[in-house]
Amino acid sequence: MIHHSAICVRDLEASLRFWRDGLGFTVLMDERFPGDWPTLFGAPTTSLRAVFLGDPSRPDTGIVELVDLGAVPGHEGSESGPPSAGVLLLSVITDLDAALGRLASLGLGGTPRRIRVARVGLAVVTDPDGVRVELVDTGARANLAHLTAADPEDR
Repeated sequence: MIHHSAICVRDLEASLRFWRDGLGFTVLMDERFPGDWPTLFGAPTTSLRAVFLGDPSRPDTGIVELVDLGAVPGHEGSESGPPSAGVLLLSVITDLDAALGRLASLGLGGTPRRIRVARVGLAVVTDPDGVRVELVDTGARANLAHLTAADPEDR
């Protein structure tokens, strides 16, 4: 089981607006940690701020950690370009239309790319640090068996 995924952020407040205010995650922890982060991560500092976000009623469903290491280089890719090697995206099950509405009202996420797969709405948006985030409509919960169907015709 993956406990959490960490995103190194340039602007913690902008990232909180995206993840907390836009996607509805709850802050579970917000702490500063001293450590040898230069050795572990090649970080520019020996102190980091970590904000864990998730669902307090279901902490085992995955946590997004926003890590503030101070001044770090920005994302160099393009949200509209093709994927590159490495992490493709983080996937979130949510009320798709509500999440897209909140993000749009905050001016965050960029222009969503929307499709339907196996009768489930999907969209991809981009967080303030260039991380692609796949939004999977809550209907997928009831449809997971269909998504793993052995018969390709069922997909």
